[in-house]
Amino acid sequence: MVKAIETWYARHLTVGHAALGMHGREQGTVKQQVHDGDTITVRAIGNFGIRLLGIDTPEISFRFPGDRRFRSLSDPLWKAFLKDPFAGKWAAFSPPLTDGLKQFLGPRFDAAAADNQLRHARAAEDALEREVSRDMAVMKKSLESFRLFLVFGYEIMDVYGRFLCYVNREQPDPDKPTRRPRSYNERLLEQGAAVSYFIWPNVNPWRKQESIVEAVLKPKTARTVADGDRTLRFARDAVQRARQTHAGIFDATDPLLLEPFELRFLSRRSPPARWVIDLSSNDDILIAPQNYYTVPHPEDRLFISEEYVPLFVEKGWRRQKSE
Repeated sequence: MVKAIETWYARHLTVGHAALGMHGREQGTVKQQVHDGDTITVRAIGNFGIRLLGIDTPEISFRFPGDRRFRSLSDPLWKAFLKDPFAGKWAAFSPPLTDGLKQFLGPRFDAAAADNQLRHARAAEDALEREVSRDMAVMKKSLESFRLFLVFGYEIMDVYGRFLCYVNREQPDPDKPTRRPRSYNERLLEQGAAVSYFIWPNVNPWRKQESIVEAVLKPKTARTVADGDRTLRFARDAVQRARQTHAGIFDATDPLLLEPFELRFLSRRSPPARWVIDLSSNDDILIAPQNYYTVPHPEDRLFISEEYVPLFVEKGWRRQKSE
C-alpha cells in the first residue's frame, strides 16, 4: 500500500496522497469539504509513519553507501563495511571527518558490528511489539478497535514524511482499566532497548513553548533547566539506570557497538551536522557537531540543528571551534 506521505528522493520532494474527507459516515461532496478558497478537508490514502521522539533504536536496515535502496543489516555488505568504514574503497566523507572523531570511532569498528546492530535492533522491535500487544490486552481491544494517542513535537514531521510523536495507548480515563503507563518512548528507554536522542525543540520543556524564539535556552542554564523538568529528568534517569543495570544495549557482554545515528552518518558519508549542548553542565558552549562524543553519555546531549544555531548565538551561546 502506498504511504500517505512519502519522500521522492530523486526529486527531493515530500509528497502526500489524499481524497476528499468523510461527511459523517458518507463520502463528503466537494461543496461539503471545501470550506473556503484555501481550506479543504481530506482523508489520507495510505498509511502514515510515526517516528518516536526522544529515542533512537538500532537499525534493522538502512541505505548502504552509494545505494538508494535500504539493505538489511544481515546483508554481508554491511559486515565488510563496518569492519572498516574508513577504507579507501568506500566514498570519501564530505566534508571530511575530524581526526578526533576518527580516533573515537575506530576501536568500535569490527566485522561483528553489523550483527551486533541487527541483534539489538530486533530486540528493540520485539520490545515495542510486546508493549503494544500488552496494551491491546489491557484495554481489551482488537486490532481494529485499538487506538493510539499521539503527542507531537514542535516539529510535526521529518524529512521522510513520518510524524514526530510521543506515543501511548489511547485511554480516556487515566486510571481505568489500569493506571495509564508511560509512553512507548519512555518504556523503551527504561528497558535499555533504545538510546536517548534529544533533538531541540522536540523534547520537554522546549516543545511546550509558544514560539521557537521563546524555546531558546539561556546560556549557562542547561543543567538547571534539564534537572527541573520532570519528564526530561525521568528519561535521562531511565537511561542511567539501564546503563547501571547493563540492560539491553548496555549489556556488559554484548553492548551496542555503534549508536544508530553513528551508523547512519557513516553510511551517508557525511559527518554529523547537529550541534550539541551538554545537559550536565551550565556552560554557554555549543559543541561542534563532530565533537558530540566529548559528552560521553547520550542522555546528556541536546542536539541543535544547524538552522537553529543563529537563534542560540543571538541569545549569547558561543560556537565551539572545530578541529
